[in-house]
Parts: sequence; structure tokens; C-alpha cells
Amino acid sequence: MSEQTKVSIASDHAGFDLKDQIIKRLIDSGISVIDRGPDKKDPVDYPDYASKVTNDILNEKAHKGVLVCGTGQGMAMAANKKPGIRAALCYNSEVTRLAREHNDANILTLGARVIDEATAMSLVETFLNTDFEGSRHADRINKIG
Repeated sequence: MSEQTKVSIASDHAGFDLKDQIIKRLIDSGISVIDRGPDKKDPVDYPDYASKVTNDILNEKAHKGVLVCGTGQGMAMAANKKPGIRAALCYNSEVTRLAREHNDANILTLGARVIDEATAMSLVETFLNTDFEGSRHADRINKIG
């Protein structure tokens, strides 16, 4: 993970604990983090928090984003509503690597109820350390919008 990398991260109540663990790990690794909340475990609506992170990506306040909810699915759906966002729901290292290499994913979504903390940390590291391959993949990405 590059020291110049800035990551915007948010969760809903189901992903709150995992979000905080990811933030701690990123900061310990020298990564700049924008914590978009929530700041407590009370029930919240995940689309509100997905929007905060997508805005950071689209406004170039952050290079990449991480969104955490119960399954990761709701956050991915909410984030992908915005043109220019390519949020990938990932659950293993191969899917994560390919989401970056082939799809130029700019947001990683994770499910706190379906993966353990060690897996989540590994996926965040893979996501941040894998480059987009460009080439034939770039033409496909441009068709997405």
C-alpha cells in the first residue's frame, strides 16, 4: 500500500466493527483514511454512507473506497448507481485481484457477516496493491460509463 494512497471508508451498523478494524490497519500501514462513518453502532441506512464514499471518489478526495455492510451487496448496489463508480463485492483474493486488474474497481465492498476479519484485511491489502491492467480492459471499462 502506497503512502500516497487515500482511502475513503464507511459502513452501516452491521459493518461498523469491521470498518473500525480496517481503519486501524490502514492507519498503522501509513495509509491516509477518510472515515465517513457512522461513528456508533446505531441502525443507519447504508445508501447514505455509500453516497459519502462515492462522492469522495468522484470528487477526487480519495483514490479508492471501502464500504462494509452485512453482506456487502447493499453497499455495492448503492455505490454502483453513480456513473464512474465501479464497486466490487469481493470475498476472496482472486476475485479481488481480478476486480482491480480487469475491471478497475475503485470501491471494495465487504460483508461483515459473511467473511472473517483476517480475510477482510487480506482483501483490502490486495485491493490497494493491485493495479489496473488497462489495454483491452480499458475499452470495456469505457463502455460502462
